[in-house]
Amino acid sequence: MQRLEISTDVHLPPGDVYEFLLDFPRYARYSEYLDRVEQYGEGGPGTEYDLVFSWWKLSYTARSEVTDVDRPRRIDWRTVKDIDASGYWRVESAPDRAPEGVETASEVFFVVELDTDSASPSAISIPSFISFDGVLNRVIPKIQAEGRRVVERVVADLEGEQRDIELRIHETPSL
Repeated sequence: MQRLEISTDVHLPPGDVYEFLLDFPRYARYSEYLDRVEQYGEGGPGTEYDLVFSWWKLSYTARSEVTDVDRPRRIDWRTVKDIDASGYWRVESAPDRAPEGVETASEVFFVVELDTDSASPSAISIPSFISFDGVLNRVIPKIQAEGRRVVERVVADLEGEQRDIELRIHETPSL
């Protein structure tokens, strides 16, 4: 099982950040490879989302489910097909991290646990001359770079302007 935990500061109160994160369909606006998000449910526990990705000659639909919410602190999720993954968004009050002129701040954590051995080669249609492991090795760096880009765009949207963010990586996968 691989684990990745990243965090950054957002110059808004936890409640505002939490409501923003709960709106999963909005995520497609921030990602180069996420084409769309389809929601099945009201957004709370039991709500499922199809995340439709495409990159190179590949396309894949990941299905995730919200498993628990603790307003305004945490949103738990898990994947429900093809790969064993779960994680959560956690929002903590961090008023000491608010810059001068900003009333308050939050620290936002994204945590994912992923069993890379559970990834099924049959889940993705891969050209016959390319190995599944070869694709996996190319996709992991794309996911990491895309994650940073998405976080930067989310923070800019939340705060109303783009700024340099500090993305803290607490644990990294050994891929």
